[in-house]
Amino acid sequence: MARSLGIPLTTLGEQPKIDMTIDGADEVEVSTLNLIKGLGGALLREKIVASATARFVIIVDETKLVNQLGTHDPVPVEVIPFGWQVTEARLRSLGAKPKLRMKPDGEPYITDGGHYILDCTFGLIASSADLDIALDKTVGVVEHGLFVGMASQVVVGGPEGVRTLGR
Repeated sequence: MARSLGIPLTTLGEQPKIDMTIDGADEVEVSTLNLIKGLGGALLREKIVASATARFVIIVDETKLVNQLGTHDPVPVEVIPFGWQVTEARLRSLGAKPKLRMKPDGEPYITDGGHYILDCTFGLIASSADLDIALDKTVGVVEHGLFVGMASQVVVGGPEGVRTLGR
């Protein structure tokens, strides 16, 4: 559609720096603007784009705002299919209750990158920054849905109108 309207398109490889990205989130921690993203399954690609972005703007409705991450949603963790059970055990040792994401046909959900997702319930996450580091150090984890320190601004819609949260 963009091409038909004369809008030029490019790739991240050709333009590795992005001025602004606008996206949604599954949970937004109000005090830090840290996020849980990836319940739609594209967390690795979303994080690659967010990391290349100068201004990362999140748009949510007010039901996505929480005082602590982990209030409503698990943290999706993308893992290598080979030996995923070993990675699952390591995630359990971090306090997670991981569950392999499945498709409706009973087969494991496969990401765009060819990986599995373990939806990890941690309960209320005391320090998303500490958990971010622990997940990054876990062998077999490709990426995870904690977006710590990445959002520049959060635009929140609700019955009272629109408000903006910023750093």
